[in-house]
Amino acid sequence: IHVVLSALVTAGMFRLHRGKGWQVFLVGYLGSVGIATLSDIFFPYLGGTLLGAEMEFHLGFVEKWWLVNPLAVLGILIAYFRPATKFPHAGHVLLSTWASLFYLTAFGLGFGGGFGGGLGFGGGFGGAGFSLLPFVFFILFLSVWFPCCLSDIIFPLLFVREGGKSKEKEK
Repeated sequence: IHVVLSALVTAGMFRLHRGKGWQVFLVGYLGSVGIATLSDIFFPYLGGTLLGAEMEFHLGFVEKWWLVNPLAVLGILIAYFRPATKFPHAGHVLLSTWASLFYLTAFGLGFGGGFGGGLGFGGGFGGAGFSLLPFVFFILFLSVWFPCCLSDIIFPLLFVREGGKSKEKEK
């Protein structure tokens, strides 16, 4: 669902500002799958590694290409025929937060009891992992804020020609 919303917002923003045809597809795909990789994989991997966890690196759009790519295309198609940005952006940010946190916990930061290995959050409130929570929140903030705003707002507008007007202003 995260990829659908990311593609919907990225392609929708470009479409609202006069994006047409294959350009909508290209901007939507690169903005969602390309930049979402930073948010969902690269930044959590880097953050977990900096915290000392033994992180595993996984590229979802390569390993699960049959799932990720069709979902990106679905988001782009929805945006092409019914572009929207506000509600999908909020959903995209929420799901991006979950995706980044899930990557951290699934591939490095565990919760003790044999889950995920890594640093662990087990052992009650005195466990070493809980002292890392402020750092985990900081990693999540950077993982979500920068890539989501980049893919949803900045990236698609980089490809709008000068003088491109929003379709919303015409209504």
